[in-house]
Amino acid sequence: MLYQWEQQKPKDVFLKQPVEGRWISFTWADAADQVRRMAAALQALNLPPNSKIALVSKNCAHWIMADLAIMMSGHVSVPLYPNISADTLNYILKHSEAKALFVGKLDDWASMKKGLTDEVHCISFPDYYQTDKQFDNWDTLVEKHEPIAGTPDRNLDDLLTIIYTSGTTGKPKGVMHSYYTLSYAITNALTVIDLKNIPQIRFFSYLPLSHIAERMLVEVGSIYTGATVYFAQSLDTFADNLRYAEPTIFMAVPRIWTKFQKKILESLPPSRLNLLLALPIISTLIKNKLKKALGLAQAKYLLTGAAPIPPTLLDWYKKIGITIQEVYAMTENSAYSHFTRPDNIMFGYVGQPMPHVDVKISEIGEILVKSDANMLGYYKDPEQTAATFDENHYLKTGDKGLVGKDNFLKITGRVKEIFKTEKGKYVAPAPIEMDISENEFIEQVCVVGTNLPQPIALIVLSEVGKSAEKHKIGESLHQTLQAVNSRLEKHECLKTLVVVKDEWTVENALLTPTMKIKRGPIEETYGNRFNHWYQHSETIVWE
Repeated sequence: MLYQWEQQKPKDVFLKQPVEGRWISFTWADAADQVRRMAAALQALNLPPNSKIALVSKNCAHWIMADLAIMMSGHVSVPLYPNISADTLNYILKHSEAKALFVGKLDDWASMKKGLTDEVHCISFPDYYQTDKQFDNWDTLVEKHEPIAGTPDRNLDDLLTIIYTSGTTGKPKGVMHSYYTLSYAITNALTVIDLKNIPQIRFFSYLPLSHIAERMLVEVGSIYTGATVYFAQSLDTFADNLRYAEPTIFMAVPRIWTKFQKKILESLPPSRLNLLLALPIISTLIKNKLKKALGLAQAKYLLTGAAPIPPTLLDWYKKIGITIQEVYAMTENSAYSHFTRPDNIMFGYVGQPMPHVDVKISEIGEILVKSDANMLGYYKDPEQTAATFDENHYLKTGDKGLVGKDNFLKITGRVKEIFKTEKGKYVAPAPIEMDISENEFIEQVCVVGTNLPQPIALIVLSEVGKSAEKHKIGESLHQTLQAVNSRLEKHECLKTLVVVKDEWTVENALLTPTMKIKRGPIEETYGNRFNHWYQHSETIVWE
C-alpha cells in the first residue's frame, strides 16, 4: 500500500507532525523516501533476517516511518509503551532478544534508559523531538544511506510484530501477529467501516501506537486508505491540535469522553444546556458549536473502546448531536472482533461481530472468538498459548458476557476479576463499577471484597468532585450507594464507599496505558486498610 500511494499521490500529505507551534508535513513521497533510506540503514547493521527491532516513543510521524522501515528491512517490530519502567524495558528487550531500538519522543528517557542492554543498537529520532544525542540520529542515517529501490515484499505468513500486552496482571506477554493476521483484519474491517464517500480521510493519533487499537485504526488504517494522520504535540496542546486536525475518524477511551463532557459542562451548566437544546433552531446551532469546539465537526466515525463506558454518557452525547460507537476487541485478535454499526446502536452493548468472526459463550460465561485475525500465539510461551485457545481454536478472551438480540454482545466483567466474599459468595465487580461511575463526582472506581463479609468500593474523585463542597459530595455518594445497592443481590451490596486521596495513573502503575484499572496493584496498595474501612461506622469514608 505504501508503494501504491507513493506512485499514485506522491505530493499528498501522509503525516502531519506539530513541533513547537508549527506543523511539519511529510508527503507520501517524503515518507516513502525516508522509510526506504532507514530500511537501508537497518540492513547495513547486518542483523540476521527477522531480527527483533524495538521501538519506544510517543506517537509521532517517525513512529510510523520507523515501523514501516523495520518491515521493509526484513525484520520484526517490537513496539513499547512510551511510559514503561526501566525494568519493563529491560525485560522486553531481553525476552524479545531485540537487536536494535528506536528511541523517540519521550517524557522521561533518563530513568527509562537504565533498562538498556549492551547488545542493543540504539537509533534516536530527529533532534526536534529532543531525543538522546548519544545514539545514531535518524536524520544523519537517512542522509548517509541511499533509498532501497523497487518494491521489496514480505510473505503473508512472515512474523510482522510482537506486541507486548500492557498487562493488568503479571509480566507482559508477547503477542505475535503476521502480515496476514493484520491485513486480514483491516481488509475486512473496511467493508464495515465505509470510508469510500469521505473525500479527505483524516486521523488524529494520540492513544499509544504501541497498543493494537491505535496501530490498527490509525497506522494500518491510514496506509490502507491513503489517509492523512495528524499527531498531538503534548497534553497542553492536545485540544488545539485536535481542533486543527478536524479528524473524520476519532477514537477515544471512556476517560477522554468523560473529560470532554466535563469541559463542556464547565462552560455550559446542565440546566442551561438542556434549556438551549429544547429550542429547535438554537439546538442545532449549539450542537454544531460544541462539535466545532471539540474539533469533531467533520467526524463521520466516533469510536470508544478499551474500557467500559456508562450508557448514560453515550446518551448524553447523543443529545448534543454526537453519536459514539462502541468497539470491542483485544491485542490477541488484531483489534478485530465487534463493532457498533452507526445505524444500529444498542446502549450497554459493544456491537455486533465483524465479518467472519465466530462468537460463542463458554459454560463459565466466557466470550470466545474465532477468526483469521487471531494471533499466532505468545512469543516463547507455548503453554500460555495453548491455555488461551480452546480445543476448537477459539480465543478465550478472559471477558464474561452474553449475546443478545441480533448478535449484540454485552460485557459483564472479567473471568479472573470475580472474587469470593467471606460468606463464600461470588461477586463480579465490573457491572457494579459501571453503575457507580455514573455519579459525576467520580472519576475512577474499583470494587473489592475478597474475604470481606460484603464488598466495598474505592473511588477517586473527578475534577468536578475535587472542586465541590465535601458535604455535597458526601450526600451525592450516599444517594449513589443506596441506588446501586437497591439493584444488587444481597451478597453484592456495598458496605462502604471509600474516597481515596491519590489519583490512579499510568505513572504510579495503577492504570494500564489504555486507562484500565490494575486491580492487583490497587488491592496491594490499599489492602491492609480494607478491614479498617469496612468496620467504619460511616458508609462514606474519606482516606
